[in-house]
Amino acid sequence: MADFEAMTAPDFWETGASGRRYSRVHVLDVLEECYREPPVEEWETSEFQCRELATDLYLLTYTLVLNGRRTRRATIWQNGAGEWRFLYHQGTPVHEP
Repeated sequence: MADFEAMTAPDFWETGASGRRYSRVHVLDVLEECYREPPVEEWETSEFQCRELATDLYLLTYTLVLNGRRTRRATIWQNGAGEWRFLYHQGTPVHEP
C-alpha cells in the first residue's frame, strides 16, 4: 500500500470509465483490495503515447481492453525530486460503431 501512496499525489483523483469521480482514498482502497486477492482478468494494452505538457509533467495515453471492455486511458504524471507520481487518471469507454 505504501508504494501506491508514494505513486499518487496527495490531491490525486480519478474519473472512472463510468463517469464517476473517485478520490485518492477510494482508489487506494480498491487497489489494496485487488492486491489482497487478485482477480483473474484478461487484459491487453496498446497505443501508448506520451506527451510532455510542461517541465516534469507528462500525459500518458493508451488503450486498455479488460475482460472484453475497451477503454481509452489518460494519466497525468509528474516527475519531481527524481520520483514519479500520478496526479490524475481517467478511463473513457470506446463504443464501437
